[in-house]
Amino acid sequence: MEQVDTEDIIRFENVSYTYPGEDGVLAINKVSFSVRKGEFLSIIGHNGSGKSTLARLMNGLLEADEGKIYVLGEDMDDPKVHRKAPSHVGIVFQNPDNQQVASIVEDDVAFGPENLGIPREEIAERVDWALRAVDMERYREGTPSRLSGGQKQRIAVAGALALKPEVLILDESTAMLDPRGRKEVIDVVKRLNEEDSMTVILITHFMEEALLSDRTIVMNRGEIVLTGTPEEIFENGESLETFNLALPRITVIANRLRGEGMHISNLLHPEQLAAEITENMHEKGIFQGESSPVADKETVSSHEWDVDIKDLSYTYSSGKKNRNSPFATKALDGVTLHIDSGEFFGIIGHTGSGKSTIIQHLNALIKLPQADRKQKVPKPKRGMPAPVLPQITVGKFNLADKKCDFKALRAAVGMVFQYPEAQLFADTVFLDVAFGLKNFRKGISQEEIEEAVRASIEVVGLNYDEVAQKSPFDLSGGQRRRVAIAGVLVTRPHILVLDEPAAGLDPKGKQEIMDLLHKVHGEWCETIIIVSHDMDEIGDNCSHVAVISEGRVFACDTPARLFARLEELKSLGLDVPLTSKTAALLKKDGYIVHNDCSVDDFAAKVTEIYAGGTAWPVM
Repeated sequence: MEQVDTEDIIRFENVSYTYPGEDGVLAINKVSFSVRKGEFLSIIGHNGSGKSTLARLMNGLLEADEGKIYVLGEDMDDPKVHRKAPSHVGIVFQNPDNQQVASIVEDDVAFGPENLGIPREEIAERVDWALRAVDMERYREGTPSRLSGGQKQRIAVAGALALKPEVLILDESTAMLDPRGRKEVIDVVKRLNEEDSMTVILITHFMEEALLSDRTIVMNRGEIVLTGTPEEIFENGESLETFNLALPRITVIANRLRGEGMHISNLLHPEQLAAEITENMHEKGIFQGESSPVADKETVSSHEWDVDIKDLSYTYSSGKKNRNSPFATKALDGVTLHIDSGEFFGIIGHTGSGKSTIIQHLNALIKLPQADRKQKVPKPKRGMPAPVLPQITVGKFNLADKKCDFKALRAAVGMVFQYPEAQLFADTVFLDVAFGLKNFRKGISQEEIEEAVRASIEVVGLNYDEVAQKSPFDLSGGQRRRVAIAGVLVTRPHILVLDEPAAGLDPKGKQEIMDLLHKVHGEWCETIIIVSHDMDEIGDNCSHVAVISEGRVFACDTPARLFARLEELKSLGLDVPLTSKTAALLKKDGYIVHNDCSVDDFAAKVTEIYAGGTAWPVM
């Protein structure tokens, strides 16, 4: 057995890997790099760049076709070393629901050590330690399915920690989490790295997470193209854009301000950015100032497709008769919300707040009790007032009416769920996109189908002639998502509802999806409604935003006014855009930067004060 005398805990030497199959994809191409013991390494790259394949090679889920991999100095070509690799290199994947194997939390955490044949007494000690490490001891006898997304992911981390690995890999482990859940997981791994000297490898599409690491590797098409500290990597913006990546927003703002003559260094945190802006203002003799007010994003509404929700409550697993079922979970509690036709509307809230339940009512995937033939509306008891029943209207459709044409409603209200590519099922892209059209429009001619499918595939940025007859499963992840969206757009819905449309995509992919939504919104789709955990995405794109908390509407306002309520939103487990954080810090220093939450507007308003051109005196 070959052994390498080195301080490197993982080393790759000219490693290549091709996925098996007729059209085998070269995922890793002659990659060489090493990871130092106790290092916090981040790996970034576009979808399909090879990041996840690299992680699976590290812990032995995949075997390299060529080259050498060493873990703790031992050669992975040795079958004994390969078998032990998962106990040395733990890995936590993107979706916590896919990692649950037991119905009780402590059993879930114990699963790995049990499979390694660890003695029972030691397993108990490892479970205790792992749950303490992620601060989930009080949930040890609970059911994983009843935890929030952030809590589930912390349990997944605990399951990896129970193996006592020297290396912990997080493969997009925060992609599906709300801001609070994302922070919980990142805080846990930072503490493990700093206090316990655990080696951490973080694979992420969140550039702000990469800023927390000691070193960053950039991958492109199976190769390592850049490596260095986060500051060194993000200083070179043009190179990142070449590799389908984007600079962190704080770096973009710093670059814009430098272009306006301000002295701003490479920054990592909003506190640093606010401090350097203030220092620049003081150097120029500007000790207070206020930018011009921000104009609300205009929407032109015909009110023909307004959405009106009143008194909407909903309980999962309530049962037909027994409303006190132990499995009953109240998801909505008297939601009242109005969305004007013409809006690009955002819905935010912590995991489990009720966001997805609301949107599933909009096209009657969940029917109101009055309209559901399987439910009986409770009659008022003698002498008691009639129960308040929920009401929903979507354009001309009254969703409380049993006679409502729900098929026509679903054609008019398109629904795109989180990870829509998981809904693909047909043999070809053409058949998948055409399915909904055939279902909603009986009697449509083949010529009309082909015309509509071609238009829908091309509007999402795919080449019809290249992909129409391909299997959707032979396409890249980003292409599959576009095909799934095309299958909803093909009916030309008046309202398009999307649940986390850009989750899991690289920065360029996210921007392409948002550009697509603005395109269809501007051309023919009256209203866009998006649910998102990305506050910057909401601030950049939405005209109004509703905050859902504990099944109720906490607030509904423009992004500029809503995200100014920083502390209130934090108390709900939410975050605010970087621009809002920095503006709040600058306000304490005497500079009021009104902005619409976008990077462009924030930089322009700071420059306005710096140039001394503001006509809005501080009151």
